Amino acid sequence: MQSTATRVPARSAITTERLLTAPLPQLLADAGATLVESSITEHGFTGYAHQEGGRLLLAMRRGQPAFERDCVARALLGDVLGVPLPELPAPYQLTPLAGA
Repeated sequence: MQSTATRVPARSAITTERLLTAPLPQLLADAGATLVESSITEHGFTGYAHQEGGRLLLAMRRGQPAFERDCVARALLGDVLGVPLPELPAPYQLTPLAGA
């Protein structure tokens, strides 16, 4: 018997090309990630990723432009999943949290 259910790709199946071209909602689902709005309003903050157990949370700045949110979310996903990506344009940078 063959199943017609769609299989969700494993996190390791997310390649650089897929990370840069797939719709963000699909990438989040494939990575088992949830995108939420952060309460952090600090100047220069765009978002952070937090992984605990099998759960991955991307917290993004409230009111962030859609294009910025999309790009930063992809960069954070790539960083957490170990997928090589081009450098983010200035002034953006990924900074590991102290003690992480």
